[in-house]
Amino acid sequence: MGRYYLIAGEASGDLHGSNLIRGLLAADPHAEIRCWGGALMAAAGGELVSDYREGAVIGFSQVLLHPRKFAKRLESCKKDILSWEPDAVILIDYPGFNFKIAEFAHKAGFRVFYYIAPKVWASRESRVRKLKEYVDKLFIVFPFEIPYFTSKEVDFIYKGNPLVDAVDNSSAMTKTRKDFLDETGLPDKPIIALLPGSRSGEIASMMPVYMEFADKLHALKEYSDYQFVVAGAPSRSAEDYSGYVGGRDHVRVVFGNSYGVMRHAAAAVVNSGTASLECALLGTPQVVAYRTSTLNYLIARMIIKVRYISLGNLILDKMCFRELLQDYFTAGNLLNEVRRLIEDSEYKERMLAGYSEIRESLGGGGASEAVAKAMVMELGNS
Repeated sequence: MGRYYLIAGEASGDLHGSNLIRGLLAADPHAEIRCWGGALMAAAGGELVSDYREGAVIGFSQVLLHPRKFAKRLESCKKDILSWEPDAVILIDYPGFNFKIAEFAHKAGFRVFYYIAPKVWASRESRVRKLKEYVDKLFIVFPFEIPYFTSKEVDFIYKGNPLVDAVDNSSAMTKTRKDFLDETGLPDKPIIALLPGSRSGEIASMMPVYMEFADKLHALKEYSDYQFVVAGAPSRSAEDYSGYVGGRDHVRVVFGNSYGVMRHAAAAVVNSGTASLECALLGTPQVVAYRTSTLNYLIARMIIKVRYISLGNLILDKMCFRELLQDYFTAGNLLNEVRRLIEDSEYKERMLAGYSEIRESLGGGGASEAVAKAMVMELGNS
């Protein structure tokens, strides 16, 4: 019987953490699991210590602006780890927080596993040294990471990508469009999906442009019957969106059904991140849009080394779908791109062919269970 302490700091980490917990309990039925995460991890069988929504921030500047809050959560986590004495501390992405925990846990004598590698191949490569020094085993989830971490002599395990299971095993894949409309109360009209991200800073940055775009497209005669559906993040409430949506009859907000919103949409406008890869796996034509503060953007420009910010484009190492970033993220550019996704069948088919390549490169299902088994084996061999 192992004792596992999991730490995730955002919605995607909560999702992957929940699937990992199920895998751990399958591989080690008497496991004890304690976690920092969210409702999904708790529902999967983890004892939830702290909800990630209490400490979510976005970007470099926000961490700098809230140092006391960050430090308080960090110290609370450290004390809880020491008190609980796990056999392994499992860190899930969330590098700003988890690298500090990795150093602490390693020096305190705990085994440290890092699941979903920090994107050191994109920026802050100096963190590779910390991975070598403080992490006993790294569990990577993208095929392009294999040659990178091999060249850096980082000890890793690759068992595929857990998002394939998360998408394919979701209820959205088995329910019909009628089921989806009945569940959400949406009218039977064509859908444009809008995914502005899960953090308050992202919503504040994305939603005004999303609404301007929705108004412009809806004003066109051929799109007057379309509805624009915002996929509400699990960590947010209706009030987080209502101030932006206003009294628009053509815009709806739906919670708890992001995969359904994406799957049944004619096209999606997606904030960069996990959602763009989910959209590819679901097969919905998309455009990635993203804007951050000028300070965050300038910092990012200095440290980010990759050509693309979307995981799907990175996997293919080519542009499968467009990325409208910073000054290019405008209502006019969104309108032109979404119209092309819907009206240009050849353009759409090329994108869907790219999606097939992305899915194939991620391997088959069972990644979460395979990673959990590997973690249990690592503990058994220690």
